[in-house]
Amino acid sequence: MPIALIIEDDSDAGETLASLLEERGWTTLHTLTGEEGLTVARSVNPDMIFLDVMLPDVEGYKICEQLKIDRRTNPIPIIMVTALSGPESRAQGLRVGADAYVAKPYSPQQLDEAIAHGRQHREAIQSKKIDVAIKFDLASQQENLHAVNELFGMLLRNSNLDEHQASQLRTAMLEAGQNAIEWGNKHDITKSVTIRAEVGNGRIQIDVEDEGEGFNPRQIPHASGSADDPGAHFAVREMLGLREGGFGLQIVRGMMDEVRYNDRGNHVTMIKYLPTEELKEE
Repeated sequence: MPIALIIEDDSDAGETLASLLEERGWTTLHTLTGEEGLTVARSVNPDMIFLDVMLPDVEGYKICEQLKIDRRTNPIPIIMVTALSGPESRAQGLRVGADAYVAKPYSPQQLDEAIAHGRQHREAIQSKKIDVAIKFDLASQQENLHAVNELFGMLLRNSNLDEHQASQLRTAMLEAGQNAIEWGNKHDITKSVTIRAEVGNGRIQIDVEDEGEGFNPRQIPHASGSADDPGAHFAVREMLGLREGGFGLQIVRGMMDEVRYNDRGNHVTMIKYLPTEELKEE
């Protein structure tokens, strides 16, 4: 029987969730604090974790972060089950790596959908032999991207890249994310940017996708705007209120081993091959 770990400080809510899961063939474990939940997750390695946000010791978002950056617990699907139902709370949950977000009160159907989504995530990781994987969905705001970049940096500690290589990878991810926000979604906060990172099979793969109209990466104009006037683009970008640069794709291509766009041009896949051993030994 699959094992579900419930991290929930409300005993009644925990028992209700446990009953629903047991009816569906799960064995359940229940902890009342975040720290206890971390300990159980690392020792038992459950098949799925159901995590509340408002815990008495550590905020659920922090618990989710710690579970996702730990190689031992990263593949475990995390379903956030919380009374915080606002869009900002949901976005924060997905931003720290939760696989699904269920707001209380929830229906059995909503629970079933979250479980199915979590199972699909784990099966996808196992089928591709991925060691560590994270996924973020964030609104088109720069501050969200920087928060993801910090968590992504912690994920890189599980790879055997040196400091310079890790810094390059973070820069490429940040540049691609900024391009998705600025050029893809045009700073429209109602549109999201999805970032996925996977470590495994001797490589790190990063996918960045926006909801914009896309572009043809083979028909990008000169990065400076004009080969005859290399500084022309700075004046134009200042007038438009855009960040300095315009060299995003060139930067990414220079730092990654492979860079591929989909046909629409709103999804970039970046690959960096890991040297020698795939991951550090714990």
